Amino acid sequence: MGSYAVKEMFLTLQGEGMQVGRRAVFLRFSGCNLWTGREQDRATADCRFCDTDFVGMDGDNGARYRNADALADKVVELWGALSDPFVVMTGGEPLLQVDDALIAAFKARGVETAIETNGTQAAPDGIDWICVSPKAGTEIVLRRGNELKLVWPQAGIDPRDMTGWAFDHFLLQPMDGPDLIDTREAAIAYVLDHPQWRLSTQTHKVVGIR
Repeated sequence: MGSYAVKEMFLTLQGEGMQVGRRAVFLRFSGCNLWTGREQDRATADCRFCDTDFVGMDGDNGARYRNADALADKVVELWGALSDPFVVMTGGEPLLQVDDALIAAFKARGVETAIETNGTQAAPDGIDWICVSPKAGTEIVLRRGNELKLVWPQAGIDPRDMTGWAFDHFLLQPMDGPDLIDTREAAIAYVLDHPQWRLSTQTHKVVGIR
């Protein structure tokens, strides 16, 4: 890939999953293969509950980066003078853009890499932490990684169908929205009955960070 379209990029703390609370540069790529990002298309999208703006390149440090080195340099700049830089690549769907060249550029700078993906695209080798968040009705090709994070409940998707996938951690995350109390209760009840799974919450929304 010759260039990379980035919606926004900023220093924060990881708010979800097994690495919650960890200092990270969040690198949000523009675009997704399951929804255009336009509200008028939500009802017919493959993913209808997304709560993220991933359209365009107008957020903090949003831009089209001309090559992998330019993008990796910006991540290191945002991390600052501290050691052990860590980037979380998200979207949208980051695997529409993340490629071997970008992973190599991060590795050359000593950056630890994580990705949050819907699992419908293959991942390049060398990513240090892979989190897959499946969406109902889509073909999941990435069934191996560190963390499976299922937003719950979703009509047409059964966690029992995923327990044999090759992940280190299985997380159930209550779907945000007007029915959050009900979805939280459903997720808690499921985890209590299925201890292979662990409850994941969106702590960044609780403490008020991005």
